[in-house]
Amino acid sequence: MFKAIHKGLVVTVDRSGRHHYTVLLLAALFVVLSLWGASKHLSIDTDSDHLFSDKLPWRQQSLAFARQFPQFSDTLTAVVSAPTPEEARIAAQALNAKLVADKEHFRSSSTPGISPFFNREGLLLLPQDELESTLDSMLQAQPLLGPLAKDPSARGLFKGLDLMVEGVRRGFAEDLSSYDAALGNVAQTMEDAAAGKNAPLSWQALLTPDLVNSNGGQEFILIHPVLDHAALEPGQAATETMLRLANELPEVTSGRVRINYTGSVPLADEEFASLTDRAGPIAIGSSLLLVFWLVLALGTWRLIVPVVITLVVGLTYTLGFAALAVGRLNLVSVAFAVLFVGLAVDFGIQFGVRLHARQYSDRTFDDSLHETANRVVSQVGLAALATACGFLAFAPTDFTGVAELGIIAGAGMLLALICTLTVLPALLRLLSKGSPHAEVALPGGTAADDWLNRQRKAVLVLFGVLGAVGIWCAITIPFDANPLHTKRADTEAMRTLTSLMDDPNTNPFTMDVLAKDLPSAKTLSERLGKLPEVAQVVSGVDFVPTGQDDKLNQLQQASDLMYAVLNPGEKVAPPSANDMREAAKDTSEGIASVTDKLPANSPLRRIGKALAVLSHGTDQQMATANQALTQFLPYTLHQLADSLSAEPITMQSLPDDLKRDWFAPDGRVRVQVTPTTKAQSTAGLRDFVKTVQQVAPDAAGSAVDTIKAADTILIAFREAAVYATVAIAIVLMLVLRRVRDAGLVLATLLMSALLTALLARLFGISINFANIIALPLLLGVGVSFNVYFVMNWRHGVHHFLGSPTARAILFSALTTGTAFGSLAIARHPGTASMGTVLLLSLLAVLLSTFAFLPAMLYSIGHCKQPISQP
Repeated sequence: MFKAIHKGLVVTVDRSGRHHYTVLLLAALFVVLSLWGASKHLSIDTDSDHLFSDKLPWRQQSLAFARQFPQFSDTLTAVVSAPTPEEARIAAQALNAKLVADKEHFRSSSTPGISPFFNREGLLLLPQDELESTLDSMLQAQPLLGPLAKDPSARGLFKGLDLMVEGVRRGFAEDLSSYDAALGNVAQTMEDAAAGKNAPLSWQALLTPDLVNSNGGQEFILIHPVLDHAALEPGQAATETMLRLANELPEVTSGRVRINYTGSVPLADEEFASLTDRAGPIAIGSSLLLVFWLVLALGTWRLIVPVVITLVVGLTYTLGFAALAVGRLNLVSVAFAVLFVGLAVDFGIQFGVRLHARQYSDRTFDDSLHETANRVVSQVGLAALATACGFLAFAPTDFTGVAELGIIAGAGMLLALICTLTVLPALLRLLSKGSPHAEVALPGGTAADDWLNRQRKAVLVLFGVLGAVGIWCAITIPFDANPLHTKRADTEAMRTLTSLMDDPNTNPFTMDVLAKDLPSAKTLSERLGKLPEVAQVVSGVDFVPTGQDDKLNQLQQASDLMYAVLNPGEKVAPPSANDMREAAKDTSEGIASVTDKLPANSPLRRIGKALAVLSHGTDQQMATANQALTQFLPYTLHQLADSLSAEPITMQSLPDDLKRDWFAPDGRVRVQVTPTTKAQSTAGLRDFVKTVQQVAPDAAGSAVDTIKAADTILIAFREAAVYATVAIAIVLMLVLRRVRDAGLVLATLLMSALLTALLARLFGISINFANIIALPLLLGVGVSFNVYFVMNWRHGVHHFLGSPTARAILFSALTTGTAFGSLAIARHPGTASMGTVLLLSLLAVLLSTFAFLPAMLYSIGHCKQPISQP
């Protein structure tokens, strides 16, 4: 049967050469059909969740959670940052109002941390110890707030400071130490005002310092953008619109407020943008370099042009197949084009170099073509079939991203073979010329063969040692399961996401559990909260707190104690600049009179100096000071009154949007678990997931998805490695029909894999879900190159490196390396990592094919056979 197939392939080449016009016309027709199919039916999917089969249990859990809480999918999150909480909150509310009004670009927009419910019930939701600390801070600020309630100006603040000075005068200086943080903020604001700088004082930070981030204020806007699925970056228009609206805010224009963004939508958009970044220049550069290698390999444009055209035709066919069979390109399979070029060009080079070596002046082109086909088609056919097996072995796995790549690239190898046997001979015949050509061999190859023959034992021992080290490297090479590490860290969405990871409130690697009711959720939250791997647990229970009666009594007592602040009565007339200067002078002098009783680091000393400057300041300076000191006072006093008027919380009183976020439609309660910072490493995240799932086996969420995705990838590649090895072994046995010959190819392939692991460890490379696809490429390239030498050896060629085959392999490797190198220099980290590992695997294949395999062949004892050339 093998002979019949071989004969059929040779006949195909002969007839394609004779009927070249017909073949080329048919090829052009299929090219047009393929391009039309790709334009109509091929899309690009940048959602990393779609890289895995929906049939996996963890994916089903994730999808089930998404159905219960769809508001957490397809999001654009605006992060509003400001020096003060008030500025962040005001800017977030202003931007949210603009987004809600723009129905063209946004389906919905909300501020999860800002609502009338939280304004009123926020203190009631605090744990008991935090509530007590917060109320203490509020009451301690009462001496400042009392005068300000009637006189909400800088003058009123100065009078409040006078009361503190009086306390120091009466010997209560030590009691003021608890005010140091608050007074330090006041001092800084006054110093800025004296210098002509308007830096508003945060009264919220002064009243409730424990509830305010030390870096200032930060608020979030959760946006569901309108996605344009016809665009390559569906959320780009919405993101740009959000930024334009943000830049129109006066707080942003002044530079006081900064708007950043992250979320699944911009992350996906940036992923595609980074994949295509510099794609044009890289493609042009790699194409020119590829042509350069073809010039050195083939020597004449009459061979180069057919090989390049054949490559383009095969790539187009594969694109059409992808549209027909799969319908989309994912973040992994999008690399098929580069991989196709890198592998399929080998077939054309093998054919062209062999033809070049046989094309003498006393032979017709048809005779040379026939002789070349007779020697090459079996080798190229076996290489293509083995490479396709290496790819197609991934099709049955649950790693959909690589499974689709395997289907597309596997079919592409077969289509490349068809083009090599039909389109390439037709083009060669069209451009054929009867001028003589010289023999083609690899310079220095004969000397290298002689050296390998003499040193074959030493070479095998060396490779044995390297292989043993490679086994250890393969076992211990780290696997980086964090998908964020394969993304560009310098994009806006990634920078913002990274900045949020240390905060338990914003860490993206969380887990979610659905408890059947509130008591179950409370019990589960308490168990999870005790785990050392857990930083924070939040659930729907937290929004219907226990012990509300005691807390409400505390709030009522605080409200009573602050009655004068909350109910100031009639307010005094606003002061003039001169009034404020006089007040500043009086307070400054008062502080100076008690300086000897103040600690050296007391903020009151700084305040006294700033007030001394302001007492001689201009009207503008006083206006700036007044604005800075009191800008957010009315806002804060209103919030204070609201927060001290809390009412009992029941399930019925919870706002609908809060219920949607924490209670499933079927009544189950959402429990969210956040890890400690140790979970930023793969090992730490794995421990977090394992520990939580021991308590809650049905837990889902991004942390689970990340670890389970890593496990799925590893399992898929173990399965695919077994499938590919078995399939390649069967193909080799069917074609070579000798266990020893098939064993030689597989042994060399194994050595290539071990050397790849060794090189990866030497270069400090971790395996991730992107670069792990080097494995099927290693199988494909390794099998192709090894098959050529073994089949030549079967035909009596016992000097390998001095043969035209070696020249073809070398330049195939250079062209393949150029294609892989275009990936290695990409700005997308995952793609670059893939390219780097592919280059290392190619180097490992060359070392194995050019040294290890010949040394084994020489050691078998056939090195004394007469030398012949293929």
